[in-house]
Amino acid sequence: MSKSKVVVTRNLVADAKYLLDARVDRLDIVQWQSDMRSWLLENVAGAAGLLVMVSGTINEELLEAAGAQLKAVATFTAAQITDCLSDAVADLAVMLALMAQRRVGKSMVSPQIRGATMGFLDFGRIPQAVLKRLIAFGIKRAIYVTSQPGKPVREDYYDLCGSGTPVDVACDLDQMANESGLVIVGCALTPETKHVISTHFFSKMKTTAVIVNIARGPIIDTNALVEALNQHPIFGAGLDVIKDEPSVAADHPILKQPRCVVLPRIGSATFQAREQMAIQSVQNLLAGLTGEDMVNEWNM
Repeated sequence: MSKSKVVVTRNLVADAKYLLDARVDRLDIVQWQSDMRSWLLENVAGAAGLLVMVSGTINEELLEAAGAQLKAVATFTAAQITDCLSDAVADLAVMLALMAQRRVGKSMVSPQIRGATMGFLDFGRIPQAVLKRLIAFGIKRAIYVTSQPGKPVREDYYDLCGSGTPVDVACDLDQMANESGLVIVGCALTPETKHVISTHFFSKMKTTAVIVNIARGPIIDTNALVEALNQHPIFGAGLDVIKDEPSVAADHPILKQPRCVVLPRIGSATFQAREQMAIQSVQNLLAGLTGEDMVNEWNM
């Protein structure tokens, strides 16, 4: 019986590598040691499976280089794994909120979270995990705007509605901007959400309000944010993502803004989260190769 070729585009943590190594009798595993695109295009030819890590790009060029026998592609991303990122990203969101609000090292006086209204753009697993943490700070209430209206009840999550903190659907973005002391951006990037946080949104926010983006950079119009920070209609911002990352120029205006905290997209960068991402990515790949259902499978 011939072996199926599998190409893995980065080094794996030990537990994830073990899952693949256990199938060496059936799989011919080829693993690169660096992120050289030319290496991948050369070695992917004839592969039945492909595991693409964080910074890899899957496009027409890569699929054509692989060939028609390519059966399964798994990615090291949140889109193709079950929930193992909520805690890591939620922790970072709260950290960004506190850093931006208190202007660590740069401000003597600032607003505080206690007694404030929290606004959430989308209210899925991660925003709910953020709210779970913020409730401990004594917030007044939470409001959210989402493409899937309804009360946020999930069996595996904190019963937010039973916490004593009111959680309500906002009428629209204007209401959320007007009433929130802290806005958490946690929605998917779509044509409809690109630049949905714009000059208009910032003009409706409180002068003591802070906005945090843990989703995707282009959801916020960066130029509008720079203008809002320069002209002081809002208090501050915390960004784990930014438009054009990772190719952001060192002299980009947002990086020079003292009231904005910018991180290099490290929301999932904990040992535990990355290990689970690797393990689930390998499990997903093996499922695809054996004809089983993959998480968030997309048939091409």
